[in-house]
Amino acid sequence: MPGINDDDFMLEALVEAKKAMERDEVPIGAVVVRDGKIIARGYNQKVMHHNTILHAEIVALQETMQVLGDWRLNDCTLYVTLEPCPMCAGACINARVGRIVFGAYDPKAGCCGTLYNLPVDSRFNHRADVVGGVLAKECGQILSDFFAKRRQK
Repeated sequence: MPGINDDDFMLEALVEAKKAMERDEVPIGAVVVRDGKIIARGYNQKVMHHNTILHAEIVALQETMQVLGDWRLNDCTLYVTLEPCPMCAGACINARVGRIVFGAYDPKAGCCGTLYNLPVDSRFNHRADVVGGVLAKECGQILSDFFAKRRQK
């Protein structure tokens, strides 16, 4: 879609990350895009719901599947502010997500290029295109600010 680029959608994912931060959740946000339009949004909800699997990506993917009435998301792009962990990268593979775009790299759990690169491993039945580092500074800063405030408490 003309005038729309990865930065624009990552800014929308950052809006979701701020929602998480307002709820004292680790500020990670995600949006799923299809045909240049946001289909679903998500942010971390682990603490709020006492549920370790409620990462931003999982929340956004679940909503996308409900909206589209399908679990196959080949023509969708997931935008997320932090590199997906093994669980979320695996969910993208299982959902057949066509493209994953993330902001900050995650040296502790990143599985879209940092520690491992699950979505491009040819041993899986599906591979996704992966783009990392989109608005990495902004995406990393919100996390740094959150944890700095948490350490002060």
